[in-house]
Amino acid sequence: MIEKQFTPKRTVCKVTFKVPAEWANKDVKVAGDFNAWDTNSDSLKKKDGRWETTLRLEPESKYRFKYLIDGERWENDDSADDYIPNEFGTEDSLLITGK
Repeated sequence: MIEKQFTPKRTVCKVTFKVPAEWANKDVKVAGDFNAWDTNSDSLKKKDGRWETTLRLEPESKYRFKYLIDGERWENDDSADDYIPNEFGTEDSLLITGK
């Protein structure tokens, strides 16, 4: 699940990424255009029965992203704004910070 919240002047979009606790045994990372697909930079923390993290992103932008689950498999977000085919024959989640 994705939650978006803008700062009062809409200069930053705070995006909270959440996935159910049962998706992963040990860790969840979010990787995408916003962090150059770096699987080591943005980890979700286990909290209140789910994995979650909040990132500060540029408003009025589009970002492809996916979750790396337990370092083994890639998953899309069920509540992404859209899905776009990628060069690996699957799809990436799309986040639109203007919506």
